[in-house]
Amino acid sequence: MSYFCHQQGNGARNNQDIERQFLKNGGGDSVKETTAQKKILDPRKAFLKRWNVGFVLSCVIAVSLDPLFFYLPVINEEKKCIRLDKKLWITAIVLRSFFDIIYLLHIILQFRTGFIDKKLLKSGKSELNKDAWKIARKYLWPWFLFDIITILPIPQVVTLTIFSEMRGTKSSKKVKFLNSIVLFQYVPRVTQIYLSWKKLITNNKKFDRIVLVKASLNFILYILAGHVLGAFWYFFSTQRLAACWHEACGQNRSRCVGISFDCDHSIGNLSFINDICSLNTENKTSFDFGIFLKALQSGVLESEDFPQKLFYSFWWGMRNLSSLGQNLETSNYIWENCFALGISIFGLVLFLYFMGNLQMYMQWTAKKSIKNWDNVRKKMKSSKRQKQKKIMRSWISQRGFDSTIKTEIMRNIEQRFEEDEDVYVENLIPDLPPELQSNVKHHLCLNLLKNLKFVKDNGLAAKHEQLLLKICDSLKPKFYKEHCYIVQEGDPIDAVFFITEGTVWTCTSSSNGGEDSQHAERLEKNFFGEELLEWVMKPSSADMYNLSKLPIYSKTLKTHTKVEAFALMASDLKQIWHSKLSQFGPEELQSQAASRVQRIWRGHRDHPKTDGAVVESKEPSILQRI
Repeated sequence: MSYFCHQQGNGARNNQDIERQFLKNGGGDSVKETTAQKKILDPRKAFLKRWNVGFVLSCVIAVSLDPLFFYLPVINEEKKCIRLDKKLWITAIVLRSFFDIIYLLHIILQFRTGFIDKKLLKSGKSELNKDAWKIARKYLWPWFLFDIITILPIPQVVTLTIFSEMRGTKSSKKVKFLNSIVLFQYVPRVTQIYLSWKKLITNNKKFDRIVLVKASLNFILYILAGHVLGAFWYFFSTQRLAACWHEACGQNRSRCVGISFDCDHSIGNLSFINDICSLNTENKTSFDFGIFLKALQSGVLESEDFPQKLFYSFWWGMRNLSSLGQNLETSNYIWENCFALGISIFGLVLFLYFMGNLQMYMQWTAKKSIKNWDNVRKKMKSSKRQKQKKIMRSWISQRGFDSTIKTEIMRNIEQRFEEDEDVYVENLIPDLPPELQSNVKHHLCLNLLKNLKFVKDNGLAAKHEQLLLKICDSLKPKFYKEHCYIVQEGDPIDAVFFITEGTVWTCTSSSNGGEDSQHAERLEKNFFGEELLEWVMKPSSADMYNLSKLPIYSKTLKTHTKVEAFALMASDLKQIWHSKLSQFGPEELQSQAASRVQRIWRGHRDHPKTDGAVVESKEPSILQRI
């Protein structure tokens, strides 16, 4: 026992020594590497998924807040000067900075987010790459540069520069260049929304959510476009008015000496500008403001009510975007026409994007409705199949088949179900395989056939069972609804009916001394029309095989309940009987026919009052000789 404890203690000390040696030999670097890998985020986890959704929403809000910088200039038409809305300036700076901080956090997270190696993914391995250097190298080009351009403080700096150029007395080409810079930053910012939105759609496997997200994106982009275009329209309107002032000063330089368009330093009389910058469209010598004239005439450029300016400009942008700029009447100023073209093209792109999503949604809805209908049909068909199976099992059990026949019938039913066929009792027996069909008919009808008086009297059950089996094979299943006539009194006897299920009534009317009396008899699992057998198999007239002259039913057969029966048709019986008679030679048949003719003639001669009734001969008939 002491030896064991000693060994255990030595083992513990050895483990400690190995750990110290491992740390000395660089094991600490491996621990640091493992710790660094633990800080790498998995893009498949819930945190990053929620962050991406929040980031997309922040990008949308940030783009919708950028146009606030375009509403900073406020015009004083009386003094012909421009001032800056300082409250709006502070608000725009704070909001823009807040969302830029969110964007910076997103950039930092990109350096700490692992990725799935596409090469490994093709081989079936979806392992997360946690190598910090590979992650950084993958993000640095080109997405890092793209994100840096997106958060550059362009509106904060450029709009102030433009504002300063507008308040000068000389026109400057810097304004056009600075405008292009402001417009340029919208490209990566809107693209970032689209890419982030697309990533969310890719990670979502449900198509209905994808369609909903795309529809939402289309609607939001349309609203944003109207908002941004309206803000640019306001901003460009102030610039065109300042350009008109600069042109007026260029024509009257002596009057603009020492004059500034800054409202904080506005001095001098500038009434002469009204002659050139008149808002009266009838004055052909005045400055052509083109699509910006409405902004000047409405007085929205002079208003200090920010909501009024916002909604008026927003409405202008939405109206012209939806009409693809068709109502815009531009001047010959090239940049104004470019702006109008941009409205038309951008509106057309959004419309086509919307129509594409709408068509995709309609196709998806149609496929979904077809799929739902197919599911309903499958459920209905399954329910119908179960009901049919239940009916079939009940029918089989009520008929008392043995286990072998039951199994074969159910196997046949299942096979027909797999072939997408409907199986009913009415079409069950005719569609069974010949051998199985014969077994079913023998089981149901052979005993009824043996109970026929004609069969018993002639001993057919004992001597000619094969003949009875052939008759059973030729039986045809019949099904009748309740309270319907199968045959009526006076109809030709063209079939023998074997009732296997249900109840029928037979009605007889006879005349006795001028008084009519009616008789009814109830039949269950019985037969009707036995006279046909006597007519065909034991003829009593010269028309022994002429089916155009059949005997007449003396009774009416009517169903009381639903009835299942088997019919032995006269044509089938004649064919069976002919095949049976074919075993005799033609000489025997001719001799039998000649003797029959002689008997008929003798009977007519010796008994004229019998009207040709046949006198039975003691000579055995063909049936007895068989």
